[in-house]
Amino acid sequence: MEVRRAAERYRGGDPEAGIDTRHAFSFGPHYDPGNLRFGAVIACNEEHLAPGAGFGEHPHSHTEIVTWVIEGELTHRDSAGHETTVRPGDVQHLSAAAGVRHVERNDGAVPLVFLQMWLAPREPGGDPSYAIVPGIADSTPYALQAAGAMLHVRRLAPGERTAVPDGAYVYVHVIRGTVRLADEELTAGDSARITGARDLAALGTTQAELLMWEMAG
Repeated sequence: MEVRRAAERYRGGDPEAGIDTRHAFSFGPHYDPGNLRFGAVIACNEEHLAPGAGFGEHPHSHTEIVTWVIEGELTHRDSAGHETTVRPGDVQHLSAAAGVRHVERNDGAVPLVFLQMWLAPREPGGDPSYAIVPGIADSTPYALQAAGAMLHVRRLAPGERTAVPDGAYVYVHVIRGTVRLADEELTAGDSARITGARDLAALGTTQAELLMWEMAG
């Protein structure tokens, strides 16, 4: 198990435009050949957008993009005609496939914080698709079949345990609160990369929310 702390992320974005980005993996000018991916995960970006800030229309291809809002509301529009507002607790999944363009903005009056995770598909190409699960229930997994991955959402009370999925690769990200995993204490923004996970559990030492990616080898 390798733990990566929130403070170790690469800082990016455009602060003058109200965009502050924190990258967990090698990204853009922050090239790190030893940190290109883990399992299917190739990016995990924490985005902070001021009111009125956002990303203009830009392209993606051959990427499965999953977004989790932490605070505020995200406005999404794409070239396939989808226009949605993504709120905390929603799972948004954009499959870029052979190519899609989208816009992401904070059209609200308060700051927006969201986590965006990119996963590599097993096969390139195909038609883009879009899905949103509003207010996903605790312990309800979301299957990302194109990437051979499963997203597990857990909300823990203090003292509550949850099983970490057994798998070739498991990526754990703490959204809020404090979690003990093996002998490590993880706080908001921290993550753990686990290879060959077997019989592990995470303990909420405070009220906590975490995302866990279970990935095949």
